[in-house]
Amino acid sequence: MLGKANYIALVGGGKNPKFPINKVASSESHVNQLIIWDDAKQVAAVTLEFRSQVLQTRLSRSQILVALLNSVSLYAFSSPPKKLSTFETADNPSGLCCLGSKIIAFPGRTPGQVQIVEMATGNVSIIPAHGSPLKAMTLSPNGEILATASETGTLIRLFSTTNCARITEFRRGVDQAHIFSLAISPSNTLLAVTSDKATLHIFDLPQFSTSHQ
Repeated sequence: MLGKANYIALVGGGKNPKFPINKVASSESHVNQLIIWDDAKQVAAVTLEFRSQVLQTRLSRSQILVALLNSVSLYAFSSPPKKLSTFETADNPSGLCCLGSKIIAFPGRTPGQVQIVEMATGNVSIIPAHGSPLKAMTLSPNGEILATASETGTLIRLFSTTNCARITEFRRGVDQAHIFSLAISPSNTLLAVTSDKATLHIFDLPQFSTSHQ
């Protein structure tokens, strides 16, 4: 869902999907779509078609970011939508991708790497974030920090999106874990991590405090 707006991104799923899982639709359609639904008008506002399953979509007031298994595509949020760029990725079964006001972030072509793209210039930066494939990532609301976790699930790493430098890392635990989600608070001061260990870890972000819990 796009913030407090009336747009909702819909992708078919389940045993009997109403919309095919390889379609992203923001307008009415019944074949291979990703749909962005205008709930105020009760119609599909935009429809995008793909040859493979849509794994994730992110919305802003001006862009649509779509993740497939081996690529991400950026579109202008318009009718009809205009494709702005497409980038190849390593296998990305979780559909990891982040859409900020100035940048997008998603897995690189090599497992464990992150690509950061400045939307205004098209400049691409590569962050060698982890030695194993990525499992979770999130951008801070101000777009200045990227948090990542790998399939190992023991370390959460923070990077500056400005210069791609590693800021710090947090240890979630010593045992391997499946990271479910990463989230940074609206104040950009706290990082939350959930996993299959039935735990919620909360860390203070270092640019505001040097301590963490």
